[in-house]
Amino acid sequence: MLRISKLTDYATVILAALAEQPEHVRTATALAEETRIAAPTVSKLLKQLQRAGLVASTRGLHGGYQLARPATQISAAAILDALEGPVALTDCSAGHGNCGIEGTCRVSRVWQRLNLAIRRSLYEVSLAQLAGLDATQVRLPELEREMKTAADSGATRAGRSGVNRHE
Repeated sequence: MLRISKLTDYATVILAALAEQPEHVRTATALAEETRIAAPTVSKLLKQLQRAGLVASTRGLHGGYQLARPATQISAAAILDALEGPVALTDCSAGHGNCGIEGTCRVSRVWQRLNLAIRRSLYEVSLAQLAGLDATQVRLPELEREMKTAADSGATRAGRSGVNRHE
């Protein structure tokens, strides 16, 4: 199953909170209270996000964290990379030389193509969209067409067999 970790999910919630008021510097404690995520977890994630260049920190009495760049310029891929490393469905998807049978494998090219499609989709979604701050609807036309075709063919098969799938 493809699934992001709970920490990546929490990091996205924290980034979304920062995106709501990008001009304000927020403390880890304030973000913990706002997001209802434990303060030690918020601090740990903010450090990771800072190392990845997604948030900037300011020291001192009025210090805290804010986004390092506009939410429209932070992709879902960048968030995942910061916390989990690059998306790689298989060892060969991570790059050449990571698999012992790569020279004779028949399926690696297809897995690499799938990995690239997922990565491209993640780049197309911004933090602003994830946070609900961008009115631009996330559109993945090829995927939407494929899903509609699958749904239509499923309904056609169900109709031919006389089975109502919703009963």
